[in-house]
Amino acid sequence: MHKTVQNLIKIKNKIKEKYESYNAIKIIAVSKTFPIEKILPLIHYGHLDFGENKVQEAIEKWSEIKNKKQNINLHLIGKLQTNKVKFAVKIFDYIHSLDNMKLAKKIADEEFKQSKKIKIFIQVNLENEEQKSGISVDQLDELYQYALSINLNIIGLMCIPPALQDPTNYFKKLKLLNDKLGLRELSMGMSADFMKALENEATFIRVGSNIFGSRS
Repeated sequence: MHKTVQNLIKIKNKIKEKYESYNAIKIIAVSKTFPIEKILPLIHYGHLDFGENKVQEAIEKWSEIKNKKQNINLHLIGKLQTNKVKFAVKIFDYIHSLDNMKLAKKIADEEFKQSKKIKIFIQVNLENEEQKSGISVDQLDELYQYALSINLNIIGLMCIPPALQDPTNYFKKLKLLNDKLGLRELSMGMSADFMKALENEATFIRVGSNIFGSRS
């Protein structure tokens, strides 16, 4: 059995030990920067959810595979620029990084043109970190209401907590915001902190290095 598959099974077993509802938890294998040869064993094993953070890389790596295996879900977890929306809507099934109205409008326009609906998370910048994408908490409700008004399918919120800090309070805060909006899905938690994210009811976790190993 390939190492990546072994790593995925370990993560699944770790979750299974603690959570009866483990089947409802989506593990996004963050395959960004890794060649398709490293990803294929997971596809053959039957894993369906993969994460990329660059649109062009995703198109080059996944177009052929997605044509053959249409049940694969591709998640955009990186920042999306408006000039890439047309291509993103074509290749991705989920976008985890909506953070402004201009981008929302562009996605809605492209969805209409391509007759396709994307499942979308709004990315929240909980601490207003300048180097990080995401809508501020103060502006979240306005963006959410606007997204609904243009018929975007907003399924939940996403966050990346500040580095080198205990993420627990940030996960709790995002969970409260999610509940307040009446949303059901939560995208939070990565290789180092996904169990803490699950304690706060994350439904999508984004795991890269724990599956694929460290990036060179």
